[in-house]
Amino acid sequence: MPFVNIKMGKDGATPDQKAQLVKGVTQLLVDVLGKNPQTVMVLIEEIETDNWGLGGETVTARRRKAP
Repeated sequence: MPFVNIKMGKDGATPDQKAQLVKGVTQLLVDVLGKNPQTVMVLIEEIETDNWGLGGETVTARRRKAP
């Protein structure tokens, strides 16, 4: 049973976009690896931007500084 874990910022996608991700990732595993789509598990984890850092600062701080 394939398990795919997608991690993204909490403000990263709409419910419709997340549904498209689940469908697309599942289809990719069917097409590339020949997996049964009924056994493919896709988990989307949304992470608060205060709990995620890049370049020594939180994503929240980086986004505040962005033009």
